[in-house]
Amino acid sequence: MMKERIKALAEGLKQEVIENRRHLHQNPELSYKEYNTAKFVKEKLESMGISGLEQKADTGWTACIKGKNPDKKVIALRADMDALPILEANEVPYKSQNPGVMHACGHDAHTASLLGAAKILNEVKDSFEGTVKLIFQPGEELAPGGASLMIKDKVLENPRPNGIIGQHVMPFIPVGKVGFREGIYMASADELYITVKGKGGHGAMPETFIDPVLITSHLIVALQQIVSRAASPKVPSVLSFGKVIANGATNVIPNEVKVEGTFRTLNEPWRAKAHEKMLQIAHGIVEGMGGELDFEIRKGYPFLKNDPYLTRRSKQAAIDYLGEENVVDLDIWMAAEDFAYYSQVVDGCFYRLGTRNEAKGIISSVHTPTFDIDEDALEIGAGLMAWLAVSELQKS
Repeated sequence: MMKERIKALAEGLKQEVIENRRHLHQNPELSYKEYNTAKFVKEKLESMGISGLEQKADTGWTACIKGKNPDKKVIALRADMDALPILEANEVPYKSQNPGVMHACGHDAHTASLLGAAKILNEVKDSFEGTVKLIFQPGEELAPGGASLMIKDKVLENPRPNGIIGQHVMPFIPVGKVGFREGIYMASADELYITVKGKGGHGAMPETFIDPVLITSHLIVALQQIVSRAASPKVPSVLSFGKVIANGATNVIPNEVKVEGTFRTLNEPWRAKAHEKMLQIAHGIVEGMGGELDFEIRKGYPFLKNDPYLTRRSKQAAIDYLGEENVVDLDIWMAAEDFAYYSQVVDGCFYRLGTRNEAKGIISSVHTPTFDIDEDALEIGAGLMAWLAVSELQKS
């Protein structure tokens, strides 16, 4: 049977997939600068005998694995390749050799898994009908998002896939398990850049200046009513500010304060309305207290919606491959993913690969200096992706 054949191939490739992941982990590259990573991916695909590679969005690649009757149906598999500007704190043999840059979100595992899936699919291509389109994309971590650039570069054309499947590591799910969710799954993400301008002065003479620090403190508190009072309880929203710079001193009030934050939600009409409310509240408070305001909202990734039918079929295929006890249901997650751009164009399924192992101390969240994965997940990562693609091609 095809399932057993794919499982055997995944088991046999496990060490190779681990080695590929470790190479990528040791040599991370930031968004849109994945030149060596792209070269590595190209060389690996060519060594498998996969031809017809097309470069997309400068550092991205796509290629097709054609089975029998290749025009019957097309399914795409996607992996992202970029790393984060984080100094790795793990002391492991495959620690990042690029100080200050780290695969802290598992994109090394995604790329290695898709390379493994590609090798498996290329081995069994005479046993399935249709085409599997491989998509290796840059820049998931940085706006405007590599997925949007790949789409502009026609990655979803010639041939156009009937659906697209993406996989992401999940450190909150034990290794050996995977998770799925139909419908809306992840949030939109907007970046907020605020400058509050006042008139600085000596901290002992508040009557002589317009205090941008005080104004900003009122502004940050007031903006929270966007979530606590204006948003419907049925529409999850998050408004967070992670950077505030008031470059004064104990007795020096600066001329301006800079603030950066993020707004996330799961509803497009409410997203637009919240933008209007933020601007209205901010201008009212800042100007009412005598200051001036620059408020830029950079609209980022849309919310991610998993097609119910593709996701349902993929979940059942995962149950067939791993057993029902190893497939879990996911909750809505307010993080964002540029895979959402693909799901706005074609039917998409974005699922989670469990990588947690408490016995090994592998418990850190993504985007932290101690993030790592249990590499036993990579056998599943490669094999399951291949199986999901073949299973979907078999559906009419």
